[in-house]
Amino acid sequence: MMGIELPWETIFKAANTGALAFWLLLAFGPRGQMWMRGIFLLGTGLLALCYVILIGGLLGGAFNGGAAEGSSLDFTTLSGVMALFDSPGGATIGWLHYLAFDLFVGIWIARNADRHAIARIWQIPCLFFTLMFGPVGLLLYLILRSFLGKSLENGFTPR
Repeated sequence: MMGIELPWETIFKAANTGALAFWLLLAFGPRGQMWMRGIFLLGTGLLALCYVILIGGLLGGAFNGGAAEGSSLDFTTLSGVMALFDSPGGATIGWLHYLAFDLFVGIWIARNADRHAIARIWQIPCLFFTLMFGPVGLLLYLILRSFLGKSLENGFTPR
């Protein structure tokens, strides 16, 4: 059975544009409960839902564009993961994975920083680096919080 060929480039661009809109809202928009819930559900939730649908369809054979020609999907070896990312579908789905998790971490940083009364001016660089480099932004925030927190313990626990 032949799978459906999806417009991977269009999906990639739409995910990037949507994620960036939610990042801008997170960095510069209001932080009320309704706004944060919306960013979480519509941003992270929608990215995660797209990921689930696309990875399921790819692994189930409903969609074309998975592993490079002649390779099988193998998440246990470097060459297997490289083969997956060496395809339009695999790279797009992998990028959705990054976008969803990085936005989730960004939301956690923003909410946590608000709870610890860390000014938005300090949050924005952490959010930027989380958007661009994931763990770099998280580490930057954890270091920042250890200096700006009310106690040393606040800098090393995820609450």
